[in-house]
Amino acid sequence: MEHFPLFLDLRGRRVLVVGAGLVAARKIALLRSAGARVTVVAKAAHPSVQAQAERGEIDLHLSTFEPRWLNGMWLVIAATDDEALNHAVAVAAAERHLWCNVVDDAARSSAQVPAIVDRAPITIAISSGGAAPVIARRLRERIEALVAPSIGALTALARRRRAAIRRTRPQLAARRRFYHWLLDGPVHDALRAAQPERAEALLAQALNEGESPVPGKVLLVGAGPGDPGLLTLRGLRALNEADVILHDRLVSDEVLQLARRDALRISVGKTPGEDHEATQRRIHALMLEHARQGLTVVRLKGGDPLVYGRGGEELLALRAHGIACEVVPGITAALACGAYAGIPLTHRGLADRLTLATAHRSADAEAARTESGHTRVYYMGVERLGTLRAQLLRDLPADTACAIVENGSRPEQRTLHATLATVLDEARAHAIASPALLIVGEVAALGQELAWFGQTLTSPARAGATRAPEDGALLAA
Repeated sequence: MEHFPLFLDLRGRRVLVVGAGLVAARKIALLRSAGARVTVVAKAAHPSVQAQAERGEIDLHLSTFEPRWLNGMWLVIAATDDEALNHAVAVAAAERHLWCNVVDDAARSSAQVPAIVDRAPITIAISSGGAAPVIARRLRERIEALVAPSIGALTALARRRRAAIRRTRPQLAARRRFYHWLLDGPVHDALRAAQPERAEALLAQALNEGESPVPGKVLLVGAGPGDPGLLTLRGLRALNEADVILHDRLVSDEVLQLARRDALRISVGKTPGEDHEATQRRIHALMLEHARQGLTVVRLKGGDPLVYGRGGEELLALRAHGIACEVVPGITAALACGAYAGIPLTHRGLADRLTLATAHRSADAEAARTESGHTRVYYMGVERLGTLRAQLLRDLPADTACAIVENGSRPEQRTLHATLATVLDEARAHAIASPALLIVGEVAALGQELAWFGQTLTSPARAGATRAPEDGALLAA
């Protein structure tokens, strides 16, 4: 170990910062967040530093550095672009046995400022000893993704009730079990759900009556459209908490690779032609079976669980059987496919309305009865493309722009640009297959100019070659 890690209580203690530029301003903000009384010495100050001084938040002295400024200080930060001045500050601090950090100069620093994950009162610090700050920051980013913000609230609650916990759990082993229960059980779940009063009540009940066994729960998690980079941070945390993962067939392998390695993975995806109602009943049964064993179950769905994902039905089934549940939204296919195909779903002067629909219900909704300036996005529309196109042509011009985005956000994404007149023939010619999504409206044409990801398909006649349809083409998503 090259450096001894230490957390300093700077509340009310004086810290000197030499320098008042943008780098110094960042250090000042960090010190003030820790409660330090900050004195700044510099020949000139950045406007943001000057403004803090005018508000009385820091003491600013527009002066040259002299060793006397170190009197009464607990810590020194040298944050100037003058190497000679930084060296002088470090030498003067060492003579007074004061810890000194020279920004971006490990050799002159007796103290390092680490990369910080702040979940106050939990603080996680990562330092490379100045050898590779970028690596420390990257590690911090990974830890940020895994540590829920609610851990800070849980720790603060435990601190407030620490005396009662020690009184009711005088044995160390019993206290350890209790803290594990706090972290894994209903108190933390209540804080994650922004219900602090309920968390307080559950903790008080556990102190008086003893902690109950940690119940199982189900998290409905949106995996997004396929690109693992679009998974939310909360979704990533859920995958790392899971004992069991029930995943759809459209969830990409790249997303599943982010999950906890020892989690049980069960594919429950529906396929075309199968009895979807029977499959859905099996999903309900699996969720209940594993949650009743006290396990954390992640029901992982492509896109968003509550947008054409039957997530509402699953929530109702869980509530009917008293199973705790949580919803983690995901990026739904319409938003992702539009973005990755360069198609703005709303655009000033072209579209100020947006409808998300499913081709399975298009007839009920009289889909084509709309005016211009309206973007429509159809999920599961490829299998019924012929019927859907006929409905749209009842009221929309044949030259209305449309686009089909296949495998949106994935490396194999293809975007077919066409009109209502040509889309069916061109989809067949290019063997467009599920998962694919249909976008109809004037904004669809913008994708030909704004496309930035994947392959953009041209008309077979213009391309000079036509790929024959393959088995599985034009299937529903």
